[in-house]
Amino acid sequence: MVNVNTVYQTVLQILNKEQRGYITPAEFNNLAQQVQLEIFESYFPDGNQLNRQNQNNTQNDTQYFNIFKNQEEKISPFVKDLPLTYDTDQDGWSYSQNTPPAGEMLFQVYWVGEILSTYNSSSSQSSSYSSSASTSGGNYITQLVSKSEYNKIIRSKLTAPTEKYPLAYTDSGVLVPGFDPYFKIFPLPTSVEMNCIVSPTNPVWFYRLGIQGQYIANSSGSVNFTLHNSEQTNIITRILKYAGVIINDPTIIDVASQEVAQVEANEKS
Repeated sequence: MVNVNTVYQTVLQILNKEQRGYITPAEFNNLAQQVQLEIFESYFPDGNQLNRQNQNNTQNDTQYFNIFKNQEEKISPFVKDLPLTYDTDQDGWSYSQNTPPAGEMLFQVYWVGEILSTYNSSSSQSSSYSSSASTSGGNYITQLVSKSEYNKIIRSKLTAPTEKYPLAYTDSGVLVPGFDPYFKIFPLPTSVEMNCIVSPTNPVWFYRLGIQGQYIANSSGSVNFTLHNSEQTNIITRILKYAGVIINDPTIIDVASQEVAQVEANEKS
């Protein structure tokens, strides 16, 4: 994780070096959230590009210089296995981003990966869309399809889902970042776990006022960047680029933009 106070103080020092200008804590927090989201979202197209290089054996496989593995490491803190809750009224499974299960941290789901359905051999499940009881038991990866595909598949005895090959569709619409996942699964499992990528927590530089009205960092209310430590320079330069717009300084914008472009080029080369 990147320390938010380190980033804030560095940004201020660079801006104030030649009395170029100043950004308030509120402005910094807004820029920090935007920059973190930009970097986070860049991992996916960049990772896809690097994966193609990796498959073509054009990647360096040295332990600390394999950029595909480095990119994968940056994503790993955001990969979570989250339990879903069964809603008897809706006859489906969900993970609410507003009311997570008791004892669980609140996450915002960015993208859904695999769904794992668990069946108990000792218990019989009933559902409006499940006509058979659980008999074999076990944990099985659930195929996620559209509702129209689901309706076609269950009509055929050859493709009808079973406990070993469960089937799911979502009533949530298109699976896009920020949605509340909601699934109907056939046959009805005993429990469900969703592997997914969650959004980074918004960074916050929290402060208290000093005797002279100055801003003093307050670590108890601050939230660090949830990005990898290697992103610190990238974060600072991107914030400076936006800060240049706020203080209307083209020099800051140009220098920071060039640095950001160089960092991106180095990561993809």
